[in-house]
Amino acid sequence: MIYVFKFIANLILPPGCFIILLVVLGVLQYRREKKIPKLALLVSALIYISSIPLTANFIIHSLEYKFNPSSKLDGDVIVMLGGGAILSSPDISGIGSLSGSSANRLLTTARLYNKTKLPIIISGGSVYGESGSEAEIAKRQLIDLGINEKDIIAEDKSRTTTENAIYTSRIMKEHHFSKPILVTSAFHMDRSIMNFTAANIKNVIPYSADYFTNTRLTIGFKSFVPNANSFDTIVIALHEYLGMLQLWVKSII
Repeated sequence: MIYVFKFIANLILPPGCFIILLVVLGVLQYRREKKIPKLALLVSALIYISSIPLTANFIIHSLEYKFNPSSKLDGDVIVMLGGGAILSSPDISGIGSLSGSSANRLLTTARLYNKTKLPIIISGGSVYGESGSEAEIAKRQLIDLGINEKDIIAEDKSRTTTENAIYTSRIMKEHHFSKPILVTSAFHMDRSIMNFTAANIKNVIPYSADYFTNTRLTIGFKSFVPNANSFDTIVIALHEYLGMLQLWVKSII
């Protein structure tokens, strides 16, 4: 019974309600004009396909498992890429907090530090006016988790993945680091490595965090139930592919 209620809730909430509305409008138009409302059916089909977990998981999964976390942690520095922060939300030791992706990256970074005791570079500035400095917030939270402040370097100027790589490269040269353990979301790893390679950082050890999908995709009843999260997941994946296409075009021009 609980699954029935969940299914009904997803149909009431967007995007399910929009799909139902378009289908109802199509039926009414057909009854009135005796013609198949092709546009309404096409739009409702596109919304449905782009709002079900089956589609979203398939697209994001193709990014997440290209690089598996390395079992050999023989780098000389941990590099964590920012993924979003909130400027003035309350936090235990100050103001400002990391978003979901960044928080997952932070947790992985802290655990890697406990295993390796390697220094940490946190790369991420304030992308928008209403967002906080990702590096500064992450540094404060890592210190809260017991990590020595002397082992944390905050790079707080970058606003894009390209700038992450450029500014991190400068810090690595300054401190004579050459083999970074790169921590970012699994869906973001491919584009990140492309940027780091372009910034002449060749010996990247990928360590993915923040997964959307399981190692092996499965299909069940939930895979066909529309929900708003699937829209977000698809947009995230398409953003990564668009960014990689841009890097590829730049490399051949």
